[in-house]
Amino acid sequence: ITKAGARIEVLLNATTRRNEHGKVIGVVGIGQDITARLAQEREYSKLIDTANAPIFGVDTKGSVNVWNQCARKLVGYNTNEVMGHSLVKEFITEDYQASVQTVLDKALDGVETANFEFPLITKAGARIEVLLNATTRRNEHGKVIGVVGIGQDITARLAQEREYSKLIDSANAPIFGVDTQGRVNVWNQCAMQLVGY
Repeated sequence: ITKAGARIEVLLNATTRRNEHGKVIGVVGIGQDITARLAQEREYSKLIDTANAPIFGVDTKGSVNVWNQCARKLVGYNTNEVMGHSLVKEFITEDYQASVQTVLDKALDGVETANFEFPLITKAGARIEVLLNATTRRNEHGKVIGVVGIGQDITARLAQEREYSKLIDSANAPIFGVDTQGRVNVWNQCAMQLVGY
């Protein structure tokens, strides 16, 4: 507590003081004011926890160490149920475990990934599709300490795209589409029956 009554946080390193005979005669402390840094860390944690996107993090071993409110709502697991557990082995479908592990390994090597799609399994057993950006996490010395992922639930969007494709394919009129280079990228069943391709 300062003279003005403000609370400050101090990182203290203490060592013994000895006289010329080696006898302990006291302690010397060297302190560093870390109040602002701790406030910034609390603000960062609050920002992550209250973000409107699912955010999770893993340490260098792949164990969950960040799980925000949106991730809790989306997947159904509370923080205590996921912290310290393997993200890949316990929450990713078996068919995607290798590719998700590759994304995490790359981020741990400093190579970040954007717009990676993969499924998560909810507590209720449902499969949801997530679009993820995986970013390397580093400590104040620049050492890699894990990966943080910011995701987006794209389950409804993918279902809508599948429904759209199904409607086009089953329409009773020929439907085709081309890209900007004139290459066909949509060709429904009726178009195939009409022209034979």
